[in-house]
Amino acid sequence: MAPRSERALPLARSSHRVNTLLPPPCPIDALVVPPDLDGRTGANRARNVTAQIAANDDLDAIRAWLARFVDTKTTFDNYRKEAERLLLWSVLQLRKPLSSLTHEDLLVYQRFLADPQPSAQWSANGGRKHPRGDPRWRPFHGPLSVTSQRQALVILNVMFAWLVQAGYLAGNPLSLSRQRARRAKPRVTRYLSPELWLEVKTWIQAMPKDTDREREHYARVRWLFTLLYLGGLRITEVGSNTMGRFFCRRDASGVDRWWLEVLGKGNKERLVPATAEMMAELSDYRRERGLPALPAPDEDTPLVLPIGQSRKPLTRAALHRIVKQVFGAAAQALRDRGDEYAQRADQLELASAHWLRHSAGSNMADQQVDLRLVRDNLGHASLTTTSQYLHADDDRRHKETDEKHRIGWQ
Repeated sequence: MAPRSERALPLARSSHRVNTLLPPPCPIDALVVPPDLDGRTGANRARNVTAQIAANDDLDAIRAWLARFVDTKTTFDNYRKEAERLLLWSVLQLRKPLSSLTHEDLLVYQRFLADPQPSAQWSANGGRKHPRGDPRWRPFHGPLSVTSQRQALVILNVMFAWLVQAGYLAGNPLSLSRQRARRAKPRVTRYLSPELWLEVKTWIQAMPKDTDREREHYARVRWLFTLLYLGGLRITEVGSNTMGRFFCRRDASGVDRWWLEVLGKGNKERLVPATAEMMAELSDYRRERGLPALPAPDEDTPLVLPIGQSRKPLTRAALHRIVKQVFGAAAQALRDRGDEYAQRADQLELASAHWLRHSAGSNMADQQVDLRLVRDNLGHASLTTTSQYLHADDDRRHKETDEKHRIGWQ
């Protein structure tokens, strides 16, 4: 984790009400909280208890909690974001140490998440994402949706519960919340309908291909969307795995079947069926990049390459940007066709790479692929030592996936 900077955050000398002269927040990496707000004497600090962490103030306690997640970047970034937002709000806006927050304070904070005000102080201009060291950085990009508010409180509840368990806090101010009683609807809503997915594929296939760069970009987009949909890969898995993880294995009936071994979330491995369609798309993409049609064992070529001669893997942010640009352009093409397409265009603009993973699962289920096979394809269960002996089950999974889960490029 980043060391604490010597730069202290300027704090408004104000009451608990919103102050329009509030100084802009800064990331907790560079935050130094004044002694009267650092939580050393917080009202909710545990007393007469042997603490299990060495933290003396709220900022160090948060860092101790976050240190548990440093090996999982996505989780760490999400957890830091929510802890950072609450600490900055507590100190800057409420003028209270985080370890003095009450249940009522957290109810006020939830309303703040729905509309962070003053906007100029809390939200990045135009919703743009600036680097954490940039003075234009802000903890928000605008109001949070109801789902994002709920997720923020879930994460903070985990943090508070851990700080209580660690002997730093006396109680969890969120434990009285009725949040746990709210159950998500038992269905996935963030996915592309077949009609909307067809619009995306149609737009991709119509991408310009007049120059070498345009052809290379088109080939990359088509291959990336193939991986995300046919493979059901997470975007982080696309960036962190290589083409050398493709391998071929002959089944009991003598058919050669290709697989992609994916190192995924939580360093868990799974085998993804590399269907005939996927292998054809892989070969086309590799030929476009001047590579042999099939990868060599242990080849370190990234699954998706930058434009040009570089062989460095694309970052998660770069891959995410490509996907969002495609969805945004396809949405604009829909909107240009008339007002009756506006609602579908709005939905498409909300889509992200993870929607393709959900779409893959939905399509496999709709095509009546055994749900246990869908689970294994998407990595909802880790590989076990005995999986290498279950080739018959793997072969059935490959066969059903190949027959029933297709992307259908024209």
